[in-house]
Amino acid sequence: MKSHFTLLPSPVGELLLTTDGKALTGLYFENDDVSRAQASRADDHPIFKTTAKQLKEYFTGKRTEFDVPLNPTGTEFQISVWRALSDIPYGQTISYGEQAKRIGKPTGSRAVGTANGRNPISIIVPCHRVIGANGSLTGYGGGLERKEMLLALESKQSALPIQ
Repeated sequence: MKSHFTLLPSPVGELLLTTDGKALTGLYFENDDVSRAQASRADDHPIFKTTAKQLKEYFTGKRTEFDVPLNPTGTEFQISVWRALSDIPYGQTISYGEQAKRIGKPTGSRAVGTANGRNPISIIVPCHRVIGANGSLTGYGGGLERKEMLLALESKQSALPIQ
């Protein structure tokens, strides 16, 4: 299946979006090491237009849930971890240990952290909502500054300026 990509400016830096033509398969930050070699650029793809609209609404504080079709690629365990991320309500956080309990792996917080770090659809699959057991901001592929910005947005401390 042919894959497509586009680049999207955002308040948290340029985002790389990927699709398999039917669903969003990736949302990566500019510092993520993602190959575009097998993808063609398709800025006008309907999946990208929908995603861009919903992200703009999210960054301006007008959207708390996304309904873009998603198709992340990963192991069965990773998919279960990422599915659980989507169950964390907007504006709330949980610990890695709590997320591990929610997927039935109460001693699997490290494995959950590793799977969260491989989440291919940042922001929409909200791995930024998972924090350390002591409340600290730990481990975020997009960088702790971005994690802090997203959590501040969701706690209604500020909307992020649209570029």
